[in-house]
Parts: sequence; C-alpha cells; structure tokens
Amino acid sequence: MSVAGSLDPWLLERLVCPLTRTPLRHDQAAQELISDAAGLAYPIRDGVPVMLVEAARPLGGKAL
Repeated sequence: MSVAGSLDPWLLERLVCPLTRTPLRHDQAAQELISDAAGLAYPIRDGVPVMLVEAARPLGGKAL
C-alpha cells in the first residue's frame, strides 16, 4: 500500500467480489471497491478492504 492510501495493484488484481467472483474496480475517491456485477460497493477502512457482503453498500437502486 502506498502512502497516498491507494491499494497495491498486485492485491487489486487478485481481489474479487465474494458474491459474484467477478473483478472489482477501485474508487479511490470514495475509498471503495466496486462490484458492477453485484451492484455493491465494498468499503476500504484504514487501508483494509472489507470484503463482506453485509458491509457492502448497494449501488443505485439495487437491493441486496
């Protein structure tokens, strides 16, 4: 992890959505990992991705 708080590219390449097993994209401004397939945003807290569906925020109007 860099000083700027961005995720290590190596780690980001390996993380997938726990619900859909699809790749995630990093929203650095919001400090979230976005699963477009599931319509969820997983938070990054203190530099650590929280990869729990229960902790994810629904995107748009999608419900869990």
